[in-house]
Amino acid sequence: MSLVNKTVIGIVWSFIEQLAQRGVSIFVTLLLASFLVPEDFGLVAMMAVFLALGKSLMDSGFRQALIRLKDITQTDFNTAFYANLVLGIISYGVLYLSAPHIAGFYEEPRLISLIRIASIGIIINSFQVVQLASLSRDLNFKAQLKASLPSSIVSGGIAVFMAYLGMGVWALVVQMILSSFFHTVLLWYVQGWKPTLTLSRKSLAAMYKFSYKIFLSGILEIIFKNMYVIVIAKIFSANTAGLYFFADRIRELIINQLLYSVQKVTYPALSKKQNDICSLKNGYRRTIQVTSFFYFPVVIMLAALAEPIFMIFLPEKWYDAHFYFQLLCLASVLTPLNSINLNILRVLGRSDILLGLQIFKKILLVIFLWIGLQYGIVGILVAQIVQSIVSYYPNKYYSEKLIGYSLREQWGDIKLQLLISLVLGWAVLFSHALLEIPPLLFILVFGIIFCLGYLLISYLFRSNVIDYFHEIHRRRKILK
Repeated sequence: MSLVNKTVIGIVWSFIEQLAQRGVSIFVTLLLASFLVPEDFGLVAMMAVFLALGKSLMDSGFRQALIRLKDITQTDFNTAFYANLVLGIISYGVLYLSAPHIAGFYEEPRLISLIRIASIGIIINSFQVVQLASLSRDLNFKAQLKASLPSSIVSGGIAVFMAYLGMGVWALVVQMILSSFFHTVLLWYVQGWKPTLTLSRKSLAAMYKFSYKIFLSGILEIIFKNMYVIVIAKIFSANTAGLYFFADRIRELIINQLLYSVQKVTYPALSKKQNDICSLKNGYRRTIQVTSFFYFPVVIMLAALAEPIFMIFLPEKWYDAHFYFQLLCLASVLTPLNSINLNILRVLGRSDILLGLQIFKKILLVIFLWIGLQYGIVGILVAQIVQSIVSYYPNKYYSEKLIGYSLREQWGDIKLQLLISLVLGWAVLFSHALLEIPPLLFILVFGIIFCLGYLLISYLFRSNVIDYFHEIHRRRKILK
């Protein structure tokens, strides 16, 4: 099977995997929200950044290094496996000892036991890094679906039952641990790889040369990605942090669905073209075009329909989160461009530039956060929108420099989809302000109008993605 066909099939299965897993996660999250209060999610938000740092230390960029290696051996897998296991134990020890200090920072003593128990998931996750890397190298996302979906269903069901029994935030902690455990067990079953005792310092050094920069870049990304929730939890309250964290969690589960599916497949697939700059550029242009075609209308339509959606599917105690959700959606509009431009650096092995970019953009984040903080929680959310826009330009600069993908070309690839989505989103918001329609009816009517209007206008203005799909259909008819 050709690489193009494997990539397309991989994208389809990756999309199905993410759609199923995130669909279950959304359903479980909504059920949990019915039994839990914003403060419970706020406690999870307080420790989320520290758990993410521990997981990043455990991984240390080895998974991406394994994916990127052209020729890989059993020794390479073994070396990465044992390295991740040792790092996972170290991560757990650091978090266990740091728990009292983290609790002191937030002045929330309940965090001590919560962090010490939740951190067990990091050790469990260290057993799955090699399996995930191997399946990703083979673009075998069907197998990943067999592991991820059952683990989400079982752990989610147990968490909902615990929340129903009144166990509060512990339902969320147990969900995280059980999800890691079942996922790891099923990955070992479907992937079939088993470690042996053959190790290599040379292999470790080769992977570390690439992975440590990815690790440092990832650490910066985690700290500053969670900087907003850290500040909100520290300065405002656990309740406000819970509303923000919940809105951001729903945004990630829904909006990042398509983006994550495409990125998950294109990184290993296009890594195979790292020596052919022309082919690499064409591949990334097509990725941006297709991703933007589906991504922009989804993120903007959800922002426009946020209020009636929250009114229908969530208890009144979560109503204020809809405004956070709207602004977070707007802050996510340029996420495809930022992510894909950074992926170019990863494929070409320029982790040095990636690290430098992360440092520069995080300095900008601190500046915007400080300015936004002067205007309260709304100012912090608006600061994220501004930061996303400003961060795009340094990302774009290096993709233009390395593969010749210019700002003019990028804007030309996405401007039609972005403008159509913005106009339709504004029309839906305007209609909601003027019309007194039951929320469910409004979502159905204007959701359909938005989708049909988007497809019709894209067709009339000859969207490059519409032409691309026509070309694929024409070729398939010829082959038949």
